[in-house]
Amino acid sequence: MPQMAPLSWLNLFMFFIIIFLILNSLNYFSFIYSNSQAKSSPKMSPINWKW
Repeated sequence: MPQMAPLSWLNLFMFFIIIFLILNSLNYFSFIYSNSQAKSSPKMSPINWKW
């Protein structure tokens, strides 16, 4: 039935949006930050411009 076609398109759209959000959230929360740089005191090296 052609009049029922928009419902399947809407279902597919919502399905892909939900999958997209789930994958983005998994990618965001699975990232491990390394705090080894922040714990040590920052050492500022002088910048020597070669011009």
